[in-house]
Amino acid sequence: MILITGGNGQLGTELRHLLDERGVSYTAADVAELDITDKASVDAFFDANKPEIVYNCAAYTAVDKEEDEGKELGEKINVDGTRNIAEACARVGATMVQISTDYVFGGYLPVGEEWLENAEKHPVSEYGRTKDLGEQAIVASGAKFYVIRTAWLFGSYGPNFVFTMQNLAKTHDTLTVVNDQHGRPTWSRTLAEFMVHLVTTDAASGFYHLSNDAAAGEDVTWFDFATEILKDTNTKVLPVSSKNFAAKAKRPFNSTMSLDKAKATEFDIPTWQEALAQMLSKGDLRPSADMVKGDLRQ
Repeated sequence: MILITGGNGQLGTELRHLLDERGVSYTAADVAELDITDKASVDAFFDANKPEIVYNCAAYTAVDKEEDEGKELGEKINVDGTRNIAEACARVGATMVQISTDYVFGGYLPVGEEWLENAEKHPVSEYGRTKDLGEQAIVASGAKFYVIRTAWLFGSYGPNFVFTMQNLAKTHDTLTVVNDQHGRPTWSRTLAEFMVHLVTTDAASGFYHLSNDAAAGEDVTWFDFATEILKDTNTKVLPVSSKNFAAKAKRPFNSTMSLDKAKATEFDIPTWQEALAQMLSKGDLRPSADMVKGDLRQ
C-alpha cells in the first residue's frame, strides 16, 4: 500500500495526479482522514493498513504565522506529526519520503555557492527550526527514509508565487519584486516525479536536494522568476530590496541547493524556465477553495 498524507495540498494533489497517470494505486489522506499529530490515530491506521511507502506531504508552511500565533500548530505538525509518521514507518517497515526545506540552513551562504546535503544547519525562523527538528526525528526513528529539501515551490494545484504574480498583473501596470533573495524555483510536478523516482529506483536512503535546474552560472532571484512569469504581459516588473517588505520570519538570502546528488540518481531535471512553460501550457488552473493555504515559498 502507498499512503499519501496531506493529500489535498499543492504537492499531495500533484502526486495524486502523477500516480493516477501511471496507474499506480494509493490511499490519500488529509487531516480529516488522518490527523498526523494524533499519535494514537496514526498508530492505529498504520497497524490496520501496513503501508509500504509513505509520502508525507503534510506540513505547516505558514512561515510568518509560525513566528507567533501559528507557533504551536507548526510544532505539532512539523515536529510531532513528522515523528509520529516516522516512528510508525519504522514499526511496520515502511519507507518514508519526507519533504523538507532550504529554511533549515538559514540562507547565509555567499551568492554563487550551493548548499550541500551535509551542510551545517542553522535555522533562523520557527519554520526552519521545526522542519529541522522533523528531520532529526526521522533519523532517530530508524525508518528507511528519503528527506528531500526543496524551495520556491510552484504548481497548478495550490496558492503559490505564479498565481500571485498573474493575479496582480491583472490590476497593476507595474510590480516590484525582491532581487536580493537567491535560489531556484521548483515545479511541484518535478518534485513529485523525483519522490517517486527515489522509491522506484531504490536509491540510497538519506537526504537529497531538489529544485528545477538553472543554466550554468545563472543566478536566479524572485525578480527573475516574476519577470519570466509575466514576460508575455504588459505589466512591468521592477527590482527592489527585501528591506522594502516587512516580514515576521527571516527569509534565506541564498536558497540555492546543489543538485549533484539528485542528478547522480539519473533523474532528469528540467530548467525552471522549461518547468514554468510546461505548467502554464496546461491551462489556466486555479487553486480550489479547499486547498490548504501556506507560504508562497513552500
